[in-house]
Amino acid sequence: MGPPDVPTVVGLASIGLAAGFLAGLLGVGGGVVLVPGMVLLLGFDQHVAQGTSLLVVIPAALSGSWSHRRSGRLVLRDAFLLAVGGIAGAVGGSLFALSLDDGLLRRLFGLFLLAIALRILVAKGARRGPGTPQPGPSG
Repeated sequence: MGPPDVPTVVGLASIGLAAGFLAGLLGVGGGVVLVPGMVLLLGFDQHVAQGTSLLVVIPAALSGSWSHRRSGRLVLRDAFLLAVGGIAGAVGGSLFALSLDDGLLRRLFGLFLLAIALRILVAKGARRGPGTPQPGPSG
């Protein structure tokens, strides 16, 4: 496996920049931007794109979380509990994904994105859970 060509390097960096920006702005994970970008724009295999996305999300999430923590918009206890479940789920989900055909995995991923989009579009409003910081006097 030789070095990637310039268009691939530029494409990967651009997709990473878009994913990082959207993660910081909207809180969307790498999978929403990175996987479709790598598969549709650069022709990556679905499995490779998903595996790559899982690794890339770690430093991106940590840096974005640090910014939110500094502004008081992160509850560490809740983040820790989500991380414990997320780690276990990622291991199980990755093993299951590896047992699926690439085409089926791609269709399942697309259905997941559609379901999330529909849920967001029909949501009546934001729900606040326990531990969620309340807006200040201006919010």
